[in-house]
Amino acid sequence: MNPVRLDSFDVFVSIVRCGGFRAAALERGVSSSTLSQTMSTLENALGIRLLNRTTRSIAPTEAGQRLLERLAPALSDIRHAIAEIDELRDSPSGTLRINAPAPAVDHLLCPLAFDFMDRFRDVNLEIISDAAVIDIVEQGFDAGVRFGKQLAQDMIAVPLGPALKYAIVASPDYIERRGMPRVPQDLVNHDCIKRRFPGGTLVTWRFADGNDEIDVTPTGRLTVSSVHNELQAALAGRGIAHVFDDYAKPHIRTGRLSELLADWSPTLPHWFLYYPNRRLPSAAMRAFLDFMKGYNWPSGT
Repeated sequence: MNPVRLDSFDVFVSIVRCGGFRAAALERGVSSSTLSQTMSTLENALGIRLLNRTTRSIAPTEAGQRLLERLAPALSDIRHAIAEIDELRDSPSGTLRINAPAPAVDHLLCPLAFDFMDRFRDVNLEIISDAAVIDIVEQGFDAGVRFGKQLAQDMIAVPLGPALKYAIVASPDYIERRGMPRVPQDLVNHDCIKRRFPGGTLVTWRFADGNDEIDVTPTGRLTVSSVHNELQAALAGRGIAHVFDDYAKPHIRTGRLSELLADWSPTLPHWFLYYPNRRLPSAAMRAFLDFMKGYNWPSGT
């Protein structure tokens, strides 16, 4: 067998994880042709094909899948070994990759990250907005953010930001046309702007008044997949939206939206930032955690 460069294996894992050469090239900051050449050299050196390529997708061959299963933990060990060396540096450095849903990115992670980067100038941050539940270790992330504390047992979870609250909002002209709902049951007579999760299920609207809890499956003509589009539709008078109140507050203050059923809005759990507990985090990750725990969240967040 011809000599093999170890970084070629990391390229192979990146291509499979990203689902193609183009996405992996963007992540690594190189050209697709460079990665294609690296893979061809690796396959020639091993004497076996590792990837099945089509014009639309790539997938590991049986040999590629077996190699991938052995490589992922080995490359993780290498990264952690490098992180341990990084602990000896005077200042944290390297890249932190964090996966989080859009609301957490918009209102918590971005403000936090901007201030963190001013403090730790040798640390790079990559924040990926994604509502899907993923294996952050398998996908190459240092940490993830999820709603509530329903996480795998091998994860450490740290509260991120203050407690959450949903707001039910509509534009004044919609309320003038359709009337004001007084209790959650009144929503069946309204156009609710529905939102669908990446997995296909519709978001259920939950209400609470004392010990009374009600789940409402919204009905309406418009369904979207983004909270930004849901808010956009509400501002356009297309119906009633159900969004985190951080999205709604600026528009409520200006009068473009009115909050409905405020007495029925329950306080929700925190967002949680989570990371693997199998090994000590890198110096950069520890710095980020310490910075997050002492962070003064902006007023209204």
